[in-house]
Amino acid sequence: MLDPNLLRQQPAELAARLRETRGFELDASVLESLEVERKQIQVRTQELQNLRNTKSKEIGQLMGRAKSSSDAAQAEAITAQVEGIKAEVAGFGDELRASEERLDAIRGELEAIALGIPNLPHESVPAGSDEADNVEQHRWGSPRHFDFKVLDHVELGARNGWLDGETAAKLSGSRFTVLRGPIARLHRALAQFMLDLHTDEHGYQETNVPLLVNADSMRGTGQLPKFEEDLFSTEVGESKRYLIPTSEVPLTNIARDTILEAEVLPLRMTAHSMCFRAEAGSGGRDVRGMIRQHQFEKVELVTIAKPEESYAEHERMTRCAEVVLEKLGLPYRRVLLCTGDMGFSATKTFDLEVWLPSQDTYREISSCSNCEGFQARRMLARYRNPANGKPELVHTLNGSGVAVGRALIAVMENYQNADGSITVPEALRPYMGGLDIIA
Repeated sequence: MLDPNLLRQQPAELAARLRETRGFELDASVLESLEVERKQIQVRTQELQNLRNTKSKEIGQLMGRAKSSSDAAQAEAITAQVEGIKAEVAGFGDELRASEERLDAIRGELEAIALGIPNLPHESVPAGSDEADNVEQHRWGSPRHFDFKVLDHVELGARNGWLDGETAAKLSGSRFTVLRGPIARLHRALAQFMLDLHTDEHGYQETNVPLLVNADSMRGTGQLPKFEEDLFSTEVGESKRYLIPTSEVPLTNIARDTILEAEVLPLRMTAHSMCFRAEAGSGGRDVRGMIRQHQFEKVELVTIAKPEESYAEHERMTRCAEVVLEKLGLPYRRVLLCTGDMGFSATKTFDLEVWLPSQDTYREISSCSNCEGFQARRMLARYRNPANGKPELVHTLNGSGVAVGRALIAVMENYQNADGSITVPEALRPYMGGLDIIA
């Protein structure tokens, strides 16, 4: 959520910035109208509340005088005076209730608008409308030259039913996959390798989080209300919960409604989890194999940081994800996303794209974003600034470190051999019982 002062004080300027950078249309006139009405009704509501409080105090004082009076006539006169004041209070009570209700309604409308507005890009983010305007930062490794026909991961995994989409479709429908045998073990090995790397070498705290979260958690990281159609949910009795699209949601919400002490920051956490996405807006893209699934696994990186440290943390987090690919020997490139291709909550994002031989191109395998105070404001996630002792918003960052299924695809395709076997990357062999080739 953006700073409410921007919406209140600079709605036209904000609308122009959002249109230019995000292609997002914000009706500034609606904001201005609601804000004018809010101020008017708030002033009137406060006047009526003060009047009610004053009259209530006056009634209390008069009742005390009447009770202590030994003069019956005086007590009766005071009681009559009290009844007159009560009638006066009742006379403006309906107006007060109506004002309070309208004020709550206006605040709700303003909050609904604010919750639907994306984050503003950092000044270093290039302008653009889609992925064609992203800017490549650097590359690592060279794509392998094959002297035989390259197979994709579906063809490689079809042997012995190691990668089975048909059975998964029977069980669950499209965009699911059953993994068996050494390919299932390779998938597990990748996740274990990433967790060990991020905890032992990169200093992230391994964290096991729930896969089902409440609506407050989804609102906190920006999935709700805007992206509800892309979420899977469950409802038991009156309790509705959502299956996480990424463990960014529970990890980041650990800081929700919390004031952290400065010395615990940066708080770096990693989690391996299932992720669930309806892929409502993906149409018919990537229906073959494991590129775009309803259920997949990721090793996620989340950092809660002081504002002045967040951009250094962003570089560090992205580098941690790069190391995963380098240790696996997978060629990749880093891309700085343009304003029109960033996620809703991000203010700056680096994507890592891994080389897939079957597609002769780079495909996203990690996305590392700095959200600054956007999520923290929604979550009321703060830290106590030692300079002034006051609670201030933290900055939140998240990144894939990396997507396990896409790493599996990349390993299978980049390490394939002419006979259809797959060489196991050296970094994964300790997790594969020493196995060096899947044949």
